[in-house]
Amino acid sequence: GPLAERRLMDVRLGELPTWLATCDLSPQGLLGGVRKAWSSYYDKYINVKRGGPAGISMLLAGYCLLSYVWNYQHISKISFLVSV
Repeated sequence: GPLAERRLMDVRLGELPTWLATCDLSPQGLLGGVRKAWSSYYDKYINVKRGGPAGISMLLAGYCLLSYVWNYQHISKISFLVSV
């Protein structure tokens, strides 16, 4: 597509100065760019359309890991007393 319509990650290094020249760097244009970036981030990571067992299992794995880290000193003292 046209260079002005490409995203930053799709622009080649040699095309970067030309791409930057086509950007709207006014406060209104920058605010629009921030809004577009936030909307894209929100749709990709927060407002997920399809859920499944992967999300729930990652949540449970994180909880188990966090719980283990919080209780590590207590667990290590008990295992030492049991082994003696």
